[in-house]
Amino acid sequence: MVKHTVESCSKAKLAIRDTMDVVGGKWKLVLITVLRSGKKGFNELSREAGISPRILSKELHELEMNGLVSREVCNTKPVTVQYELTDYSKTLNEVLLAMEKWGNKHRLKIIAGK
Repeated sequence: MVKHTVESCSKAKLAIRDTMDVVGGKWKLVLITVLRSGKKGFNELSREAGISPRILSKELHELEMNGLVSREVCNTKPVTVQYELTDYSKTLNEVLLAMEKWGNKHRLKIIAGK
């Protein structure tokens, strides 16, 4: 096990805080996971993620601001918007896989404990 110093803990805390600022909250990682299967329209994302349009709009804007999601306005009538993950979002793959693995183990532990 790695021995942590005050300095290394301070740096780790800052890095984790930065990460949580970008992907923290209830919806951001859920939206990224839903978008891993490809481009989605606004209403489709709202349905699949189970998120209200008002919150979805806010979350997508923040994900776009941080370079994780791109937004394409389609020349259709009525105008539609498609969202997809950027190449940069792939840097979160290890994080998502680790969270999925831990979540599955935790769910089994909780179910077995009841």
